[in-house]
Amino acid sequence: MPDASFDKFKACAIDVLQVPADKVVPEARFGDDLDADSLDLVELVMALEEAFDVTVDESELEGIETVGQAYELISAKL
Repeated sequence: MPDASFDKFKACAIDVLQVPADKVVPEARFGDDLDADSLDLVELVMALEEAFDVTVDESELEGIETVGQAYELISAKL
């Protein structure tokens, strides 16, 4: 999955969540691995919406627990 849009996604996650780059991998869990709470995730989604020029409905975020799942959600909208 190493492509330009994942790099952009990863940059947003690093910036918003204040985590080291090597932690932002597809299998990383937001809560367990990245110590992100629901407010962090809302901020991340807003940053991703801006970066990728997409809109994410709150209902779409249910069940999103990993970086990979969030990336798939965004990339499906591109």
